Amino acid sequence: MAGLTGRERFTIIAQPDLIEQEESTLARELAWILSSLQDTLQSLKAGLEECAALLAPSEPGSTLVLSSLRSENLKGFITRVGTRIVKGDIQLRLPSVPVPRGQPSYKLSISTQPTAPTLAFEQLTTTRTLINACLDVVDATRWTGDATNADFISGQIRLLHENIQEAKAALKGWTPSQKLWYDDPVDPAAFTPALPANVSFHLCISEAAVLLHVRTLEATNSNTGTSTPLPVTTAAGLVPAPSYSGFSIRDRLAGVLGGGKQIVHDEAHEVFVYKGQEVRVKEKVRVESQDPSLMAAMAKLGALERNVALARRALDVVMGRDGEEG
Repeated sequence: MAGLTGRERFTIIAQPDLIEQEESTLARELAWILSSLQDTLQSLKAGLEECAALLAPSEPGSTLVLSSLRSENLKGFITRVGTRIVKGDIQLRLPSVPVPRGQPSYKLSISTQPTAPTLAFEQLTTTRTLINACLDVVDATRWTGDATNADFISGQIRLLHENIQEAKAALKGWTPSQKLWYDDPVDPAAFTPALPANVSFHLCISEAAVLLHVRTLEATNSNTGTSTPLPVTTAAGLVPAPSYSGFSIRDRLAGVLGGGKQIVHDEAHEVFVYKGQEVRVKEKVRVESQDPSLMAAMAKLGALERNVALARRALDVVMGRDGEEG
């Protein structure tokens, strides 16, 4: 020790004392983080409550304009209140949907009868359920658990993070649990008059926007590969749909001139099982409408997700779990 300066002599600590001091320092850091997480949880709760308010069934709801791009195939509007569509009128101009005599288009109206089936967004129901679960996790963490128990707090933060991620994913859309259009047909009685048998009406959420697909269908003979148009329900009753299984004059000319038949949508050559019957999609219209409330909710969930991820990472580091998964 004789050759060391005063500063060097001061910094030399016995190994047992060094370990004890490191453990004491980590304990203080852990206590500080656990204490600060209580403020973080309070802030997260406020943000989650804002998200819940954006998705709540508040009148008058959100009225969204629906209009097909560069065509008159589909025009109209729907009104969303919470998870449900409570009102809507849509005008269709598709060759495979006969237009009533004297009318410029085929009108689809959401039924407002009290006994009519409800049109609802399952994704929004999932999102609201997950947000409510997040609020329960926050309350349980703050008021019923041991705020000084690092393992308990870590588990709660992890659960909160996972729920927020799933809620955001539901608003983003196209999750593995999301039903596809042919697995999720709407009840025809949700419309006045009833939805035609050869028309599929499918609403979903994609990137916090409302996405509507209207498809006209024709039955497929699985033995011959030919298509038979499904009947159409009109104000005059059930009438056969026009046949579109053959080539039109334009298609025949294109074949003679060396061109192929025009493919007007991405599902033209696929076969689907819809209501227990094999069908092809004759025509398909896609319309997207931005929903400001859903966009705000997804943006807030994204910010909450980042904040929880930072809190979770900081707690893992102090607990010696840096780099561990789960």
